[in-house]
Amino acid sequence: MTGRTLKVAFQMDPMETVKINGDSTFVLMLEAQTRGFELWHYLVDDMSYENGEISAFARKVTVRREEGNHFTFHEEKLINLADMDVIWMRQDPPFDMGYITATHLLELLPPSVLVVNNPAEVRNAPEKLFVAKFRDLMPPTLITRRMDVVRKFRAEHGDIIIKPLYGNGGAGVFHLRPEDSNLGSLMELFLANSTEPVMVQTFLPEVVRGDKRIILVDGEAVGAINRVPAKGEIRSNLVAGGTAVQSTLTEREQEICERLKPELKKRGLVFVGIDVIGNWLTEINVTSPTGLQAVNRFDGIKLEATIWDAVEAKL
Repeated sequence: MTGRTLKVAFQMDPMETVKINGDSTFVLMLEAQTRGFELWHYLVDDMSYENGEISAFARKVTVRREEGNHFTFHEEKLINLADMDVIWMRQDPPFDMGYITATHLLELLPPSVLVVNNPAEVRNAPEKLFVAKFRDLMPPTLITRRMDVVRKFRAEHGDIIIKPLYGNGGAGVFHLRPEDSNLGSLMELFLANSTEPVMVQTFLPEVVRGDKRIILVDGEAVGAINRVPAKGEIRSNLVAGGTAVQSTLTEREQEICERLKPELKKRGLVFVGIDVIGNWLTEINVTSPTGLQAVNRFDGIKLEATIWDAVEAKL
């Protein structure tokens, strides 16, 4: 524990959009407030760089678990982000040039400011690409913009999943069977609307039994939920209609977490959520992981307190 009042800024989405019974950032704010910390809120669009100073138009904020009345803003002020003790980078993806620019600006702050997660490593570890560093843990995977390469991959693997490389929340995820004739049209749609490659993976039929979200704090697995897709769906994301089910870790999942631990600690990735389907690691979420409240409800714990303990230890 630091034994002093910390100044904590949350770089996130508008407070009006926060869903108080599911949002992980909200419980991190509640826990910070319980510890007596000074809370500030700002949007990425409120940030500026001028003559070496990173500033933001921010407001002090008070939060409460009260539906429809979950926050109170105070007067907006231009603050020097170097005056903060902790800055949480918690805005939702997409992981685009705006997101990348924010990581560069936060990286310019002095070492006295702890940014969670480490902005340089958030930039260097986008969820779907970071997994490629652990090739033996992931299912057969292709990243490309070439139609002929995708067709060859499908000919080899049959059922495939195709999705935007930098997508989130299950948006734009498609399951294509070998006989599906929509591959060409789908690729044309992806390529016309984005300059990014697509990710193609072997379809994992185990997904009908769930896509497990495991929470890691400073490299340690601290809780998990299984997200079961709705009937007729392959997307298990809770925002896409998946249902959260209480879960513990299998031996294979523990092995995956142990493999990731040294890399996550080395990179300063304090709060991470990984996704596992069957025996395969599919994503390492470092930008704005979720799942705290669902795990808390099932396991009767307060993961936000565990995370804040880890953050304070780093100060």
